[in-house]
Amino acid sequence: MVGDRKTPVERGRSGTIEQKSSSAEIDAFVAKARTMSSAKAVGARGRLIFALDATMSRQPTWDTACKLQADMFNETAQIGGLDVQLMYFRGFDECRASRWVSDPKALANLMSRIDCRGGHTQIRRVLTHTRDETRKKTVQALVYIGDCMEESIDDLCAVAGEIGLTGTRVFMFHEGRDAVAEKAFREIARLTNGAYCRFDAGSAQHLRDLLAAVAVYAAGGRAALADYGKKRRGHAQLLLEQLR
Repeated sequence: MVGDRKTPVERGRSGTIEQKSSSAEIDAFVAKARTMSSAKAVGARGRLIFALDATMSRQPTWDTACKLQADMFNETAQIGGLDVQLMYFRGFDECRASRWVSDPKALANLMSRIDCRGGHTQIRRVLTHTRDETRKKTVQALVYIGDCMEESIDDLCAVAGEIGLTGTRVFMFHEGRDAVAEKAFREIARLTNGAYCRFDAGSAQHLRDLLAAVAVYAAGGRAALADYGKKRRGHAQLLLEQLR
């Protein structure tokens, strides 16, 4: 996981809690997800990389993610299961990936040992690792949660394009309304045939539903996602019942 660092741009973090995704943004998320198909072989376990920005401003959402991650596993148990690799960056040039785990408690234990530290984003290293990992064995999805971007958008898009060729879908979950981050996140999602969705620090249920939906897709593809949508209410039902 080696990536060249570019001159940082202004973060633009105001600390203001923003409103969650609008109906138009959710519709756009659904439209993207409707076109997806799973590359998972029949009977095989799905693989998902769960990547988070663990720089200092992310502490509140990191705590939320620790509480919600178990739902990614719980919703896929009947489909064939899901293996998840945790990845995070923080501090000065620290970017790490865990072993692959199939137990939500194991992932929770890994996350509980990590605290947020000041530093710049290292999204390119996340993307490069994902590209290299799926070349070894197919990764159905990368979930990324972050609030800003301080790298060259062209460098990120170059790697995202390579990921798109492998068939891995990148789901970019954006906290807040940083315009620089939004532009980059949307383009990464587009190049990988993935999806972009915004959330805020107060919409834990919204994030939970979307993370669980992506996990179901990674474990079983569109058919499993459609079945899942029939059983769920709230945000997930509104999204998933349209994915037929």
